[in-house]
Amino acid sequence: MKKLLIISGVILIFLSCNNDKKDIPDVSDIKIDVKVKRFDREFSGIDSNNVATGLNDLYKENPQLTTIFLENILGLDSSGTLSGVKRFLSLSQHLFDTVNIVFKDTKDLEKQFHQAFQFVKYYFPKYRVPDIYTVAGPMDALAQSDYGLTPDFLRPGLMGVSLQFYLGKDFSVYQDPFFVQNVAPLYRSRRFSKEYIIADAMQLVVNDLFPDQSSGKPLIEQMVEKGKQWYLLDKFLPAVSDSVKTGYTQLQLDWCSKNEGMIWAYIIKNEDLQSLNPAVLQTYIGEAPFTQGLPQDYSPGNIGQWIGWQIVKKYAEKNKSMHPEEIMKTPATMIIEEAKYKPK
Repeated sequence: MKKLLIISGVILIFLSCNNDKKDIPDVSDIKIDVKVKRFDREFSGIDSNNVATGLNDLYKENPQLTTIFLENILGLDSSGTLSGVKRFLSLSQHLFDTVNIVFKDTKDLEKQFHQAFQFVKYYFPKYRVPDIYTVAGPMDALAQSDYGLTPDFLRPGLMGVSLQFYLGKDFSVYQDPFFVQNVAPLYRSRRFSKEYIIADAMQLVVNDLFPDQSSGKPLIEQMVEKGKQWYLLDKFLPAVSDSVKTGYTQLQLDWCSKNEGMIWAYIIKNEDLQSLNPAVLQTYIGEAPFTQGLPQDYSPGNIGQWIGWQIVKKYAEKNKSMHPEEIMKTPATMIIEEAKYKPK
């Protein structure tokens, strides 16, 4: 009898998993060409005694990225390029060695990008798949995007993945007090591991397709607008765990799922959903180790985006015939009104 119960349980779990994936479209026939190019190795291989020749070769092969890397990432002007590159090469050998150990090859990464862009092309056939390059820049070179600070960057036809921010959460530099205080606190750098590359990169694609429209809007609308971003990210990465897509720990994610009704009740009781107060907005949709007022050991920061995501999913469930593009273009106020979000 006990064996029968165990077998039944396994079958139920299997069926449940299948049901969760029944709406995932088959993208296997979508043909795209995705290659991850190792600009980091090309750059680190420059002979420091012959920098000019090495840079000329890089310009010939990758003119756009070389310019971006020198000017925007290394922050060099034309007069100081040669000396600046030589100095960076001499100071970064340990970084390059570590990158080559962690990223001996990029085959798995290439597979992840290939599948993700198959989903992008399924939903948005006209989207141009960018050339993907890995770089290794300064340890304080987080990029500024419309979505906030990110390790990666996206330009027309080009995506850069900064490998110095994916060396594993225990990488010694991430623990350095200066780095923690000035670049990324520990609750942020725990996501500096290779499994987060695809979610970080595809978030840029989401924002490229549908730039965040939440700025200047009240709390509840910002929550939903940002929830839309995760809704579309989920469409592009259906097989990637929610903990990777949201950046929450699994413990935090499980706590949110179990306490969804309580979280929503807490927000509507303690806050004005139409608030424009920067402090309130930061509490619920800003990066933080936890949400003030909720259990520090379980609640994540940016919990408002997770609630917004649940509201968007509720709306999408009621409007199954709508294409994701239509949902992304639907005003937050309409989604809020029609979703009638009342979690238990």
